[in-house]
Amino acid sequence: MSDVLPTATSAPVSRDWTAHAVRRIEADYNRSADTHLIPVDLPALADIALYLKDESSHPTGSLKHRLARSLFLYALCNGWIGEGMTIIEASSGSTAVSEAYFARMLKLPFIAVVPRSTAPEKIQAIEFYGGRCHFVDRPGDAYAASEQLARDLGGHYMDQFTYAERATDWRGNNNIAESIFAQMSREPCPTPRWIVCGAGTGGTSATIGRFARYNLHDTQVCVADPEASVFHRHWADRTVQTTSEAPSRIEGIGRARVEPSFIPGVIDRMIAVPDVASIAAARVLSRRLGRRVGGSTGTNLWACALLATEMAQASERGSIVSILCDHGDRYASSYFNDDWLSAQGFDVGPYERRMDAFFADGRLPA
Repeated sequence: MSDVLPTATSAPVSRDWTAHAVRRIEADYNRSADTHLIPVDLPALADIALYLKDESSHPTGSLKHRLARSLFLYALCNGWIGEGMTIIEASSGSTAVSEAYFARMLKLPFIAVVPRSTAPEKIQAIEFYGGRCHFVDRPGDAYAASEQLARDLGGHYMDQFTYAERATDWRGNNNIAESIFAQMSREPCPTPRWIVCGAGTGGTSATIGRFARYNLHDTQVCVADPEASVFHRHWADRTVQTTSEAPSRIEGIGRARVEPSFIPGVIDRMIAVPDVASIAAARVLSRRLGRRVGGSTGTNLWACALLATEMAQASERGSIVSILCDHGDRYASSYFNDDWLSAQGFDVGPYERRMDAFFADGRLPA
């Protein structure tokens, strides 16, 4: 983990400019509606309800829109960003898309430091919002490259992996947890038995877990994590800090090192999901919804199916809420491309059949 402090400007940041920037971001927020909570039909499970919080409907198309807004406000109010300053971020793509949106709003140059394997659709979205990309060969190289760019350009490295859990107001302020519980209030089982999310920075799981505890909800938090990720290993054994496995192909979640924003103490359970199962689940859900969803949503769905199977076997009644993280159109050239799947050695057929069986019978076959 880096101990480099946020880049400071050579002179105090103009309070007038900061006030202008905060107003621009808050005005944009006021123009935006909350994201929809989608019920997912489970005809074989009369006592279990599944919902997806559709974060793909944000202006930049993903859950990371919330994070980018919070990171910008946090940096602005800390005096870390000044007029004309270049913003740099290490990202697998979606956070960079959202930060490019806010940087353009404030007329700030933006550079995304991304792995070369990042989906081309995400690269195009970053560039659409006026950002440019600096490519690294290995995901782990993005941290140092971002710090160096910030030093060289006199810019600010946003560092989502350090600041995600503290930039978001987890007590309220319409964060994702507050929104979920408010939208669930009139459902048959208004307090979810489980909320399932992934972990890229760990900010979302930290926000949901803290909010549930602060408001005395019985809801438990489950993090669905790629098998290659270190997070589930660290949760089980806090001495484990890194993994040398090949990186997961599920963009946006799972890391090779434990990020500063990952708070294991607020997580009740972690489920490791193979990449091929995540992709298969995303494809099955896309067919059922009539629109594509991304791979991390598939990771979440696989964990939801396991939890629902366990609840049904225990004759439990309750609700499960998870997150539809981003548009699947961003992965048209990968997860939804049979040639790409074949090149990666992914045989999604058996896993798709297992997920189809879950929807048909209410049990995820072993």
